[in-house]
Amino acid sequence: MTPEELAEALRRGPFHLALRSAIAHRRLSLARLRSHLARLDIQVAESTLSYWQRGLRHPDAQHALPAVRGLETVLGLPPDSLVVLVGPRQRGGRPHRAATSFSELVFSGPVTRDLFTQIGADADAANADLELMFVHERITIAKDRSQGRIQTRVVGRTRRAGVDRYMAVYNGEPGVDIAEVRVSADEGCRLGRVRRLDTWVVFELMFDRRLIEGETVVLTYTVDDESGIECPGYSRLFRVPCGPFLLQLELPPNNLPARITQVVRGNDTLPPSVCDELFCDRGHLVNAFFPSVEPGIAGVALDWD
Repeated sequence: MTPEELAEALRRGPFHLALRSAIAHRRLSLARLRSHLARLDIQVAESTLSYWQRGLRHPDAQHALPAVRGLETVLGLPPDSLVVLVGPRQRGGRPHRAATSFSELVFSGPVTRDLFTQIGADADAANADLELMFVHERITIAKDRSQGRIQTRVVGRTRRAGVDRYMAVYNGEPGVDIAEVRVSADEGCRLGRVRRLDTWVVFELMFDRRLIEGETVVLTYTVDDESGIECPGYSRLFRVPCGPFLLQLELPPNNLPARITQVVRGNDTLPPSVCDELFCDRGHLVNAFFPSVEPGIAGVALDWD
């Protein structure tokens, strides 16, 4: 275990990996570690230390902080380097469950499944090992009412080691020339394979390496659709629960919609379960904020006339 590897483990976590790395770096047995803690009047069972470093148990944030600070002292770690990694065992407070299929959310779901098959990916398992912590999308509406650019930022956390890509999907409006829609990777990723069919594009966003368990990843990508078709609004499909979702629409100053509505649907055949009117600010920007999102469709509808 090199100092650089230890620093990386402390920076990225999770707690059990950072603790195991620090113990390996100091070359201490659990018995010796427990003995050093006892000299600081900190009593921790050897079995507890074993559970902690293997991730079978997690230190309780309310009661175990003195022991965690003692570990920092004994292991020669910077103050609070382990403390900041102490948190609830189920990160995000969100139990892992199977992703909702595309066919359950949109009528044309089978088309999407075909595109995933062309790439060699399982549509049902895509992104299943990445917990969505936050999504931010900014949409530019052109002066002719068409949708121009979509800029997306995704913040996720890996559920297991080995995650190396994020699968993204875009669905254009009926009549779009899908071959002319451009997709690009911006930050934290590079563009992999791209497949198109009808109004759909499925594309890979590759990470530079395989990620470790519990690692946070931030990636941004852009979709440019200059088809010139009037935009009825923008919605994002969520196949798994997500933390906050912020959707911003930049509207044309001299051609504003007559009505703007924030909507949530269970799928594209159901009426909205949420339908709240929105207003644009002085910069002609509309902000739709969803504190959390369950599987379904969340977005903004635009009525132009």
